[in-house]
Amino acid sequence: MVFTAMMIGTAGISQTSGFYDFKVKTLEGADFDFASLKGKKVMIVNTASKCGFTPQYKDLEELYEQYGDKLVIIGFPANNFANQEPGSASEIRQFCDSKYGVTFPMMEKISVKGRDMHPVYQWLTSKEKNGVMDSEVRWNFQKYLIDENGRLVDVHYSKEKPGSERTLAWLGVR
Repeated sequence: MVFTAMMIGTAGISQTSGFYDFKVKTLEGADFDFASLKGKKVMIVNTASKCGFTPQYKDLEELYEQYGDKLVIIGFPANNFANQEPGSASEIRQFCDSKYGVTFPMMEKISVKGRDMHPVYQWLTSKEKNGVMDSEVRWNFQKYLIDENGRLVDVHYSKEKPGSERTLAWLGVR
């Protein structure tokens, strides 16, 4: 009887997805499972090719090259701000490769705000889903930091460079 009451009592509790439950597509259309990131620090960045912050691709790549053993950077191209990422997947890949030599994982172009917001960004921006904080994607090159256990730790807005002192302290290198 008590067991039945417990089962009925917990049936109404909604389970939210954890960070490692997401599966997305890369720019090339391959599957990318966030479960492969367990035990690693992750920086998720919404990117754009025609933005004043676009040179941060260089900073992101340098950070990834230097600390790739401690950090995975994942770029999500998005066209939510002033039409600054109008390109196709192949155009975005060509731009990233030729201009910045990007080697960190780049995912398919998504929406990071509004009614068609991608589920990853729904999780990143909603305390109800991530259990830590609400936030809003304000512009391109906003960075979300996820710890080794899949917990959202912080958000760094566009003006903060990828290799800022706060980021380096979080990585444990400062």
